[in-house]
Parts: sequence; C-alpha cells; structure tokens
Amino acid sequence: MLEGWVIVLAAAGALLAGISKGGFGGSLGFASSAILAVVVEPGVALALMLPVLMAIDLAAVRAYWGRWHAPGARAILTGAVPGLAIGAALFFVVSSDAIRVLIGLIAVAFPLFRLAMARGLIANRPKVFDRRKGWLAGMGVGFASFVAHAGGPPFAVFMLGQEGVDKTRYHATSVMVFWVVNALKAVIYAGIGLFTWQTLGWSLALIPFALVGTYVGVWAHKIIPERLFFAVTYTALALTGLKLLHDGLL
Repeated sequence: MLEGWVIVLAAAGALLAGISKGGFGGSLGFASSAILAVVVEPGVALALMLPVLMAIDLAAVRAYWGRWHAPGARAILTGAVPGLAIGAALFFVVSSDAIRVLIGLIAVAFPLFRLAMARGLIANRPKVFDRRKGWLAGMGVGFASFVAHAGGPPFAVFMLGQEGVDKTRYHATSVMVFWVVNALKAVIYAGIGLFTWQTLGWSLALIPFALVGTYVGVWAHKIIPERLFFAVTYTALALTGLKLLHDGLL
C-alpha cells in the first residue's frame, strides 16, 4: 500500500509532466519518475508514471498525425527496440540501488545537456541523414526511456541535426516516436511484472492531474518566462539526481 504523501508527490509529478507538455515542450516528463524514485522503488515509480505519460501524449498523436520526419522516426524506432531490451535486461541483473544511480545520472546530466545546447556547445546544424546514427540514437532513446522515461536527449541530438526538420516536424516526430516507445514499454513492463492492479489504479487517479497540468502549462506559457521555469525545474531535477546518487551509492 502506498503512503498518502507518496501519492501527493506522485500527483505533483503528474502535474509537472502536464505543465511541461502543455507549455514548455514536454522535455521534463521524466522528472516525475526521478522524484518518485527518491521515496519508492524505481520500478514502482516507472510503473506509476508510464500510463500518465501515455495519456498526455494520446491527444497529441492525433493533432500531429502524419507530420513527422518519417526516415528519422523509422531509424530511431529500429534502434529503440534493442535499447528497450537492454533496459529490460538490467532489471533482472542489477539492484534497485543501481537503477537509482542510473536515474540519478540522467537527472543530473539532463540539465547539463540542455545548458550545453543553449550555449551552442552541442551543434544542431543540419547534416546529411545517416540511418546508422539514427539507430544508435534510437538505442539511447529506448534504453534511457525504459530506465527513467528520459529518452529525450538522444532523440534531440539526432533529430535537431536533420535537414528539413522544422519545429512542427520535430515535435510531431517526438510525439509519434515516444507514443510507440511508451506502448512497447507498457507491454514489457507488464511482461516483467512492474505493473500491478494497485499501481494501475493509482495511475488512473493521477491522469486528471496531468491533464490539468497540461491546461495550466498552456496558460503558464503566456505569463511565466521560459527561462525562469526551466531554471527552477532544472535546479530541482539536479538536486533530485544528486539525492538518488547518494542513496544508490551509499
């Protein structure tokens, strides 16, 4: 049985995921899982949040249907399958503390990645499409998505360098790729026993918070400076990652 305060924290995480998706690009959807992994087993945190993230993306799939970058999407999804398999295998050979360390590393690295992109240290100049690089990026997407719902960075590194990918096509590709990846994850999570009737019930209860967060995000996008939102959220995420590293290593 989950403690009441854990559910409150989960609701706050679902709200944050919705706000990020609704008004700030959706890049912080995995933060809720990282926060939850501080107080519950990582597998429980991942299982709780996956249906919530899938619900947030469902409407977006219809809105952006057919507008994605097809070659990039195919390459990433091809690589994502073995990436998901590697992530699933880890759950059978490593401890919960090791998973906490992995999530913590991603939580600390993600703000650094975004900072490097903002400063131009990671180039996003258009390049000739390379299917093999897409496969490698897809493996990163699948692995990071499985262990932390955090496949965004490898996706961004690859897709931002593709010719003819404007803002709409980039976002449409992201929505479609992660919709498929999350559906595959759901099958694997069920197969390895991460889902329980209790977690599924709580996930359903959290979905309204995520949907409210989506509307709040649309509203907040108009009045809250993007830099302020990300500065506060990335700081909290980095601190969460450090806490996970501390708990997993000590």
